[in-house]
Amino acid sequence: MRLTVLITALSLPAAFVHGGQPASRTVRSVAVQLLAFNDFHGNLEPPSGADGQINATIAGGAEYLATHLANAIARNPNSIVVSAGDVIGASPFVSSLFHDEPTIEAMNAMRLAVSSVGNHEFDEGPAELLRMKRGGCHPRDGCQDGDGFTGATFQYLSANVIRTATREPLFPPTAVRTVGGVKIGFIGETLQGTPRIVSAAGTKGLTFLDEAATANAQAERLKRQGVHAIVLLIHQGGRQRPVDGSPDPNGCVNFSGAIDPILEKLSPDIQVVIAGHSHVFYNCRIGNRLITSAGSYGRMFTRVTLDIDRATDRITSAAAVNEIVTRDVVKNPAQTRVLQKYWSLAEGSANKVVGAVTADLKRAANAAGESAVGDVVADAMLAATSTAQTGGATVAFVNSGGIRADIMTGARPATPAGNVTYRDLFSVQPFGNVLTVVTMTGEMIKRLLEQQFDNPRPGAASILQISNGFTYRYRMNAPAGQHVDVDSITIDGRHIAAADRLRVATLDFLVEGGGGYPALCDGTDKLVGIADIDALVAFFRTRSPIAPPAQNRIVRID
Repeated sequence: MRLTVLITALSLPAAFVHGGQPASRTVRSVAVQLLAFNDFHGNLEPPSGADGQINATIAGGAEYLATHLANAIARNPNSIVVSAGDVIGASPFVSSLFHDEPTIEAMNAMRLAVSSVGNHEFDEGPAELLRMKRGGCHPRDGCQDGDGFTGATFQYLSANVIRTATREPLFPPTAVRTVGGVKIGFIGETLQGTPRIVSAAGTKGLTFLDEAATANAQAERLKRQGVHAIVLLIHQGGRQRPVDGSPDPNGCVNFSGAIDPILEKLSPDIQVVIAGHSHVFYNCRIGNRLITSAGSYGRMFTRVTLDIDRATDRITSAAAVNEIVTRDVVKNPAQTRVLQKYWSLAEGSANKVVGAVTADLKRAANAAGESAVGDVVADAMLAATSTAQTGGATVAFVNSGGIRADIMTGARPATPAGNVTYRDLFSVQPFGNVLTVVTMTGEMIKRLLEQQFDNPRPGAASILQISNGFTYRYRMNAPAGQHVDVDSITIDGRHIAAADRLRVATLDFLVEGGGGYPALCDGTDKLVGIADIDALVAFFRTRSPIAPPAQNRIVRID
């Protein structure tokens, strides 16, 4: 175990903003350190399985992240902690059960200073997001912890999210912070396509503007205020694609993604971009601009060092390194207190055993895009909606992005290997979506399957997970609208003709236009059922032990 200097977050001034200057620097410039992360998603506890690793290194957990941040600040007091969105939403059990109040409290204790909004910040709608900032008890469940909720001490930014009626931003578009005697301007944005991947209720009354045009306008505004060191916190990203081996946490191999056209249009005044959304790590210099991402779930953070001229407040150089949040450091006591407080309230229902598995059910997809846990979730949805009273469904579809965790044997030390708890299943489906059954024709289903490939990244797809009995074949490398072999679309071995009518189970989120599958919005005779988590729990209670399915429902033929 390496020697580590430990300073707890509680011993640091608010927002982790510090004065002073390292002696090794000249008087003319100051080295400012941005400590950045993204897509934390309420992962207060160390995530398990593949979600708890960076390559082969065990990583993550708020108690460890806070210590790593404090240790980084000890090396350079001119530091500020920032985030590129999705701090909350799609959270594991202990945070989600309390409407993500535990995560906001944990971020306050870490002295997070500034964060952009992400798409998952809108999961429960703008009013709930505003409560996350302002505080106050939940309108339905009240203050479950008994001591109130004061809200976020950090500043959310939403430059490109405005109220449709007033054209005013939901949160401030920018924040200016003085660190080490120099000013830094932060612009915060989320992806313009947020309404396509969040339920309609989540973005009601809001308009999402073009990312590049909005950022450039805000950069110009900051310059007029005399702020010249400008950083964009944006919840949009890309990924590196190494040819062989695991990706380097500080690599930038074959980088591309949805953020590319945004970067191409950004003003040169924006020299540093802290990105998110894609849940992968990279450390790139594209032209004269630095762009980084620290993966997801608090398993990494990015240390960005900016040399800023004291006389002009301009960035003269920028460098970054992604660092793994290893678990070989002392746990931060403030984070431990947050966890202990909420677990004492949640433990009874969380650890209730609801079933068992014979082997791990993982989200990792095969070459066709099908996962073991995705198959099981879809089967559970079909089981809950297949009777005449519950909808008469014959097939179920669920988006892969709605499935958030593996189900691992022996994931909890106190739980016998193979047993599955309510907490385990809640981590898989934490959104509180509701099962919905609609009638679709064979032509609509063919259209739905083709919409999986309507992705701005070439060679990528958003493959839906499907229930047992439904099969089809596809080619990834095919013209738009011609990926799926129409003759291969079958249910229980019978070909589905264009005019056939089927009852289809899915999630209310998808039927309302989320996820990017508009064919599901065209379904008719809608019947609303039970919550997705209730369907999954019922499936495990009645079908356990559950073995990993064969993953042969979807076949890629190129």
